[in-house]
Amino acid sequence: MFRNLALAGLVATGAFLLLPAPPGGRLVKIYGDLKTADRVAVIVPGADTTVKTFDDGPERPGGAARALLAEAARLAPHERLAVVAWLGYDAPPTLSLGAIAYGAAGEGAGELRRTVAKLRGRTDAPVTLLCHSYGSAVCAKTVPGLPISDLAVFGSPGVDAPSAAALTAPPRTGSVLASHGVPARPRVWAGLGANDWIRFVPKAKLGPLGFGTDPMSTAFGARVFEAGSGGHSDYFAPGTASLRNLTLIALGRSEQVTG
Repeated sequence: MFRNLALAGLVATGAFLLLPAPPGGRLVKIYGDLKTADRVAVIVPGADTTVKTFDDGPERPGGAARALLAEAARLAPHERLAVVAWLGYDAPPTLSLGAIAYGAAGEGAGELRRTVAKLRGRTDAPVTLLCHSYGSAVCAKTVPGLPISDLAVFGSPGVDAPSAAALTAPPRTGSVLASHGVPARPRVWAGLGANDWIRFVPKAKLGPLGFGTDPMSTAFGARVFEAGSGGHSDYFAPGTASLRNLTLIALGRSEQVTG
């Protein structure tokens, strides 16, 4: 049933399957033209995301991808952006032990690395990861050595690294990760809406539970971007400071991002 829903969604949105979905209730869709794109953004969603809810408004990956493209067309009409809405892992339910542990994130990291490798085989455009909530835990496990230009985490419960520098280890010399003209270390961004409940989640790790460092902390060393007054599901809502800044990050316009 999920597979039929996914295919129906492709026809309705004009998006295309980037690659065969991994086993289970997973889906990866691309919005825009990857062949002609100047930049590529990958949206990595958090808990409670399923194939069935994939396109339910800008708080879900499909709707977020469309919102990002619309904002890019407004801000930079002559630049070509492609957006990958990525549900390549089994996102845990919010009210579960899985949502406060790295189990699903560790499994998703391998799939996300494979997705980026597929992208690198099809385009030389810089790739940015936009990682929401539990998706930031997935990205934290994925990023070391990955050939990307930027990483943005927002609404994050924490990341498993003491600093942005530790999170973004440079690519191995001579490997595929050192190609495609990406910077030695990706730029790392962090944002948090003023009314996001995730601010009350302790940023710590105790055994298998918890996620570690708060990426918004000064000690972590990320570039903090303005996320406005929104709540946990509002980062891609049209007209928000968070959507504008995430779009500018995806477009590589770091000097225009407001802090």
